[in-house]
Amino acid sequence: MVVAIGWAQSRPGTPLPNMQEIAQSLGVECQYCHSAQAGSGQPEPRKDIARAMMAMTRDLNAKVQAGTGKAAADATEVKCITCHRGVAIPKQLSEIITRTLSKDGAEAAVSQYRELRSRYYGHQAYDFGEDTLIGIAERFATARPDDSIALMKLNVEFYPQSARSLASMAFAYTRKFDDRTAISILEEAVKLDPNNGIIQGQLEQLKSFQRRR
Repeated sequence: MVVAIGWAQSRPGTPLPNMQEIAQSLGVECQYCHSAQAGSGQPEPRKDIARAMMAMTRDLNAKVQAGTGKAAADATEVKCITCHRGVAIPKQLSEIITRTLSKDGAEAAVSQYRELRSRYYGHQAYDFGEDTLIGIAERFATARPDDSIALMKLNVEFYPQSARSLASMAFAYTRKFDDRTAISILEEAVKLDPNNGIIQGQLEQLKSFQRRR
């Protein structure tokens, strides 16, 4: 949603938006849209996207005003930050990591998570809580247990007291038919959260299953 100066100048009567505010909303610098050398005539596709997004924002604000019957000064205003929250591509962290994991594997997903966390942690951009990676790992545990394990090892690195991360990791190990490792991990999870009946039940069930085998 970063705007090009030429766009504002091409629309008589349209004030030039605060480009610094827009850039901050996306967490980018001017070069993100202004990627070509001035006067080169090279395409700058992100400018086209910016123009479309600005038009969409104007349309949304007009609809808000019409729907609420409020004047522009009183109606809630949709801005770039409303969706982008300081990131260039406004997607949920779980969606971003899942896509990378599916396409490029665990190593790429782990690297991307580290980079995004280093850049955006503490901001309003992404949810870096322990549940994000747990949810992804659980979806991949059966078909790709090694990838699931890699994500849970990463989660434990940032949340060393997360018994749920250990439980998810243990489940992935059972998908690799490595019950011994899974039991060991579940025992550590129980130590961290001794009142968690679900994890205790998983541990006892797995021990019983292993004995019967």
